[in-house]
Amino acid sequence: MTRLAAVGGLLLGATMVTHAVASEPRAPGAEPLSTAEEPAPAGPGDTLVSRLGTSRTAGSWIAADGRTVVAVTDEKAAAQVRGAGAEPKMVDHSMDDLKSATKRLGSAPRVPGTAWAVDYRTNEVVVRGDRTVSADDWSGLTEVADGIGGFVRMERSEGTFTTRLNGALPILSTAGRCSAGFNVTDGKRDFILTAGHCGPDGSVWFADEQAKEEVGTSVRGSFPGDDYSLIEYTSGRAGEGAGVVAVGEGKGVRITGVADPTVGQRVFRSGSTSGLRDGEVTALNATVNYPEGTVSGLVESNVCAEPGDSGGPMFSEGIALGVTSGGSGDCRTGGTTYFQPVTKALAALDVRLIVAPGDDGVRRSPRPPRRTRRARWRRTRPRRGRRPR
Repeated sequence: MTRLAAVGGLLLGATMVTHAVASEPRAPGAEPLSTAEEPAPAGPGDTLVSRLGTSRTAGSWIAADGRTVVAVTDEKAAAQVRGAGAEPKMVDHSMDDLKSATKRLGSAPRVPGTAWAVDYRTNEVVVRGDRTVSADDWSGLTEVADGIGGFVRMERSEGTFTTRLNGALPILSTAGRCSAGFNVTDGKRDFILTAGHCGPDGSVWFADEQAKEEVGTSVRGSFPGDDYSLIEYTSGRAGEGAGVVAVGEGKGVRITGVADPTVGQRVFRSGSTSGLRDGEVTALNATVNYPEGTVSGLVESNVCAEPGDSGGPMFSEGIALGVTSGGSGDCRTGGTTYFQPVTKALAALDVRLIVAPGDDGVRRSPRPPRRTRRARWRRTRPRRGRRPR
């Protein structure tokens, strides 16, 4: 029986040695995790935002030089941010204003092919419409945006916002193709955490197109609304190497913990179509109106993804951050990719991340997610997606 022993589609029967582990770039600053099951404590920006409140702040992010920046609406708040060692940026609109704007957009008639997210760095709500959105629908949504105020920016996207029903070294079922995200457990049984759009409960997954090597069965999930699901292993257990993300060429990255991402954070995503790609988080709590339904609370990024990468893992410095939901564009022309946050999925499904042991075979408390300045590599972004099969 073939089981998915590691995320990103790595099979127990595939060639993989535990010492062939790829290294991620290191960078300064981050908070430690207390256990493998618990998310990392809030970073300095999140802590300051929580302390000052959403009426006086408008988010935080990591600047290109690695500094923490906090958007504030008054000088007293700015002084408190400076006193905490972070950099304040004075803005006109608080987080309360920005959330009110996204709420009004959400109450408007739903237009498939649109998405919106708060851009902390420009203090705007960015609304995107793909090529499937008609001129009339775009005009109607623009009127809603104009009624909210000048801090709502409208942008057209060349690609199509779509979920991606293909995967990294794929798992296959009658529902389509998807990729394994991260291995998780409830203490009694092990599961694959993947995207919720991959298939309904009861979908049986295989490691081969001939449907001879059964992997498991979808047992719980949420889509639309959210985009996560669990595939229970047929054997009940994930097997050796369950805490390693496959990144190609027989290599992998040890996953040592879970956390919420930060705007400006450098991240990596693994997938069979485009391999290991990097980019950065551009927004949080994004809403995407896919043709199948609306999904909210997503992580927006410019990391490259293409059809064949759906459900795959997003991570940074060995810390699990998200699973691929969908997006638009391709690795040549650019676009946007969205991810389901892992922390929310774990909490909703009442499961824990399976982490990798150290070199001596001992499972350690995870290292903190390290933050870095903006990547120097050429940014590549996701490909024009295909509609689900």
